[in-house]
Amino acid sequence: MKIISTKHAPAAVGPYSQGVMAGDTLYVSGQIPYVPETMKPAGDDIQSQTKQSLMNVLAIVKEAGLKKENIIKCGVFLKDLSMFKDMNAVYAEFFGDHKPARFAVEVRRLPLDVLIEIDAIVVKE
Repeated sequence: MKIISTKHAPAAVGPYSQGVMAGDTLYVSGQIPYVPETMKPAGDDIQSQTKQSLMNVLAIVKEAGLKKENIIKCGVFLKDLSMFKDMNAVYAEFFGDHKPARFAVEVRRLPLDVLIEIDAIVVKE
């Protein structure tokens, strides 16, 4: 098991790693929409928070020497499922033709009261 850590994603806010590589699989911990340099949310709306969460995931993926196309599954945790359409539009633009498996659920509360958190499973080819 290899711990993956980068300054290009927010530092962990608890006793966990940004990512863990086990064999050919990278497990990316849930990424909230904090800008790494400021440790503040990217914005107040779901669009900017979705984009930042995805960019944080991608920073960890790249630190492991992988790329966006290696992402095989994402989990999306939303504070309010009525934001799904706006989140989905940003998500679709980010991934383009690459379409990992995914789930999206509404949760009562997220760390630091953000609107979204996204995790990922990534496989080295």
